[in-house]
Amino acid sequence: MPLRSFIKNLIVKDEKPAQSRHPVSPPELDNQPLDFKHIFAQFKDCADIQHRHFKDKGIEFIYFDNLVDKQIIKEELLNWLNKGETCEVHREIESSQLTEVSSNKQAVISVLNGDVVLRFENRVYSLKANGGEMRNIDESETESIILGPHEAFIESQDVNISLIRKRVKSSHLKAVSLSAGEITKTPITLMYLKDIAPEEELKLLKDRIEDIEYRDILDTNILVQMIDDQPLSPFPQFFTTERPDVAASKLLGGRIVGIVDGSPYVFCAPVSFFDFFQSVDDYSQRWITGTFIRLLRMFAFVITVALTALYVSITTFHYEMVPQELLPSLIESRSKVPFPPLIEAIFLELVIELLREAGARLPTKIGQTIGIVGGIVIGQAAVEAGITSNILIIAVAVSAISSFVIPSYVMSASIRIVRFSFIILAGLWGNMGLVFGLGILIIHLTSLTSLKTPYMIPFSPTFFNDWLDTIFRAPFMFIKDRPEQVRTSNEDINKMKK
Repeated sequence: MPLRSFIKNLIVKDEKPAQSRHPVSPPELDNQPLDFKHIFAQFKDCADIQHRHFKDKGIEFIYFDNLVDKQIIKEELLNWLNKGETCEVHREIESSQLTEVSSNKQAVISVLNGDVVLRFENRVYSLKANGGEMRNIDESETESIILGPHEAFIESQDVNISLIRKRVKSSHLKAVSLSAGEITKTPITLMYLKDIAPEEELKLLKDRIEDIEYRDILDTNILVQMIDDQPLSPFPQFFTTERPDVAASKLLGGRIVGIVDGSPYVFCAPVSFFDFFQSVDDYSQRWITGTFIRLLRMFAFVITVALTALYVSITTFHYEMVPQELLPSLIESRSKVPFPPLIEAIFLELVIELLREAGARLPTKIGQTIGIVGGIVIGQAAVEAGITSNILIIAVAVSAISSFVIPSYVMSASIRIVRFSFIILAGLWGNMGLVFGLGILIIHLTSLTSLKTPYMIPFSPTFFNDWLDTIFRAPFMFIKDRPEQVRTSNEDINKMKK
């Protein structure tokens, strides 16, 4: 794809051959015979590497002290090494969970992943013992709900996989292991339901991850930007969540879930624009309440994009649209303002964005105080100083509140950027500018794809059956088929293919 190649060329600016970009596990490791001393030499000057040597039994092993679970090492290795004879060591190795390593590079990567690499009789084995310190499973900070489970993912890939498998107890749930990042070698696991998730989307996603040429992948939200269909679009094309129940729901709907080690977020694909307006609460409440809330979110989207821009358009070009009863107060409010509506609106929107960013970066209690007090004080002072009008403050405040209604933070941030474009168009060309901006927005959204599936489905193309679980939240008895976007042959959401 030309656009993807262009972005790739921007990211990878050096023209060095691929062999020069592997400082952690160089390619020459694969060109030499399996040698434990050579493996150990790769970790020279690593103060946290542990090397244990049992000369009487001819066994030695290495591991990173801060990446392993010491209890596993004690139970799986030290207990029988301290008391066993050489003949018993043979039996223990045959019956233990050791896996034979076939190359030097594989052994180095195993150590870096938190495994123990062991040498016995010129053969090298690895023991899965990764552990170390991690935080407890807690509530989600960015996707808070009223009803439903309160568990959230953490930074451990193994724990996150277990949280999903705890909810989807099926042999059809498969997992594919990948890695990305030329230096970080970040483990990535793709999970999907066999015979439900479309194979062509799975293959496409695997190919894109394997084609990544970037030195460090540290988070899910970084990874998804590198595998987007259209990286230059402001709209997210992968759905990210830190809730296991949401990830399980996407899996059951035929989507693919990606888990990045070290990130508390997982990504889901393919997705549509309307997936970002859905919440777990929609299904936990009665269907009519869930439908009302979804329609309210769609209305909030229109408000946050167009309300401030509409004020700028009316006060600049179209005073005839103002009701006569409201016109005197609008004229009085605007008479003290020395700036045109466009400058006035952009100034207030920037102040709101500054307050929002300050509230997010400061400690929780201070951030809430800054957001509330700062908004009141600055707004009141701006009106008294004649910098802005009362009505614009109301319009900007309602637009900001509407953006908070959207459940997805990434989508909310994208919409905030679009709002500035609409304000500028309204200030330049009035309602004609608004109509032009709306047309460009619709054309752009309908041209987007997620893993080459339509982004605006089920509106473009139109599938009325899918409206029951996108715009509306119909009763469960009417939600029978999986979304058309998944393109699966197993459409019945209540049955599995035998």
